[in-house]
Amino acid sequence: MSITRRDLLGLTPFALLPAALRPAILSAGAVHAPQPAIPQPGSVSPPPGIDPAFPLHPYAVVRETVGASHNNLIRVKELVGRQPALARAAVDWGFGDWEDALGAASHVGNRDIAEFLLANGARPSIFSAAMLGQLDVVKAFIAASPGIEATHGPHSITLLRHAQAGGDAAKPVFDYLSTLPAADRKPEMQPLSADEMAALTGTYVFGSGPTDRLNVKVTRDLLTVAREGGSARNLWHLGDRAFYPAGAVAVRLRFAERAGQLTLSVFDPDLIVTGVKVGML
Repeated sequence: MSITRRDLLGLTPFALLPAALRPAILSAGAVHAPQPAIPQPGSVSPPPGIDPAFPLHPYAVVRETVGASHNNLIRVKELVGRQPALARAAVDWGFGDWEDALGAASHVGNRDIAEFLLANGARPSIFSAAMLGQLDVVKAFIAASPGIEATHGPHSITLLRHAQAGGDAAKPVFDYLSTLPAADRKPEMQPLSADEMAALTGTYVFGSGPTDRLNVKVTRDLLTVAREGGSARNLWHLGDRAFYPAGAVAVRLRFAERAGQLTLSVFDPDLIVTGVKVGML
């Protein structure tokens, strides 16, 4: 059975079109459904489940990946297996204390996680090489960039301590780095008594928001600081109640007395905030 042009027009909505439009549509050889309208900016909301930071990876996933890379190979495999780019995940834990997943595995000496990350696209570094016992690689780094052995890893952990974390497999690297004084160099710390630390602990408010406060505590005989809801950072005393937070040697936190109130100011390098102590924790 053949269908004539008249039959086609009788069977489709095109019979309702103006006659002038019918030849052009018929000559196209197909009938197309109307295209959806293009959304205008601000006219639609993101679909449920889209992270506000998209197209960035969700911060919670990045943070979990770096955290798990210290000691949880099973979880790292799950996360990186689903999203391979997470092998290069990095987090600023505070004040510029950047740590990537491989750096996390390296400074705790977790060879299995480090090797898995490297096999899945993590970027090798002098720190991973030191922990893994790759002596020729470490020497090549230092030969190419003299003085690089003084660079600190995450949390201000020195290159020598990365080699130490590698255990027996990294002993040749440890022995070599032990001949380079800068490989374990950190700013000279000044003692702080338990009473002095106790006097500095408390909550320092610097704004009106619910998280606009710095909480100073004593943890394992060290002062720590954390913004409300954030990660605590160890504080290293340089003298005269001036500190730097772990992983950020150039940052300064200074405690001072002002009009009978204890204050905490953060400099990086300029003054960022000054909080006033409002109570003990």
